[in-house]
Amino acid sequence: MDAEKLRTLFDLTGRVAVITGGTRGIGRAIAEGFVAAGATVVVASRKADACAETEKHLRAMGGEALGVPAHVGDLADVRTLVERTVEAYGRLDIIVNNAATGLGQPIGSMTEAAMAKSFDVNTRGPVFLVQEALEHLKASPSAAIINVLSAGAFLHTPWLSTYAATKAALLAYTRAMAAELAQYGIRANALTPGAVDTDMVRATGTQSQERMANASHLRRIADADELVGPALLLASDAGSYITGQVLLVDGGLVVAR
Repeated sequence: MDAEKLRTLFDLTGRVAVITGGTRGIGRAIAEGFVAAGATVVVASRKADACAETEKHLRAMGGEALGVPAHVGDLADVRTLVERTVEAYGRLDIIVNNAATGLGQPIGSMTEAAMAKSFDVNTRGPVFLVQEALEHLKASPSAAIINVLSAGAFLHTPWLSTYAATKAALLAYTRAMAAELAQYGIRANALTPGAVDTDMVRATGTQSQERMANASHLRRIADADELVGPALLLASDAGSYITGQVLLVDGGLVVAR
């Protein structure tokens, strides 16, 4: 390992990344990190104005970026997201499946509609995004898939069992992707946050946030920027021999429980 190679391990120059849920929270932080590392970044969100603002922000950072309004629960939107990315940049190297809905319903009060929405957005959408992008990933010399899970996939999760189940299902798909797509040089891994200072966590209220903070060994909630380094590891040549793995970035939450 020489110094020049070491300096370029996290370099994403020339690579095109799609990040769903990329206009806020963890997704936006990863988008900023990838742009800073040289990647061209396509961010997707349901809200067109948020996509436009994030695109402008990433370009102001000096990067190449595109915002594409897309609902990952709508497979037509998923297809359009891939098409617009390839039309604009001619390739697709990295997918970060970050978009999610955190609907919570207690057992005994679940509705079919809520469960269907959760699985559509959190599991079906990410799987079909990979499927739509597969031919382009096969053509990439450095293809990487990052599926963003949740520590809840590994814990008992009262009132959020459906959310946790969707993330556990995505873990199963991540391992299958790693096994099936390795022959094409495509790596697939799961990035698994604990409690992060995002809109979703803030919406739970002060007492809930305090419980989340105290549940981990580090006894605090993460900043979204703390997910950037782990995401870069999984997307870049620094993680070139990592596939089928779960990277827990949870302050020690899972092992503490």
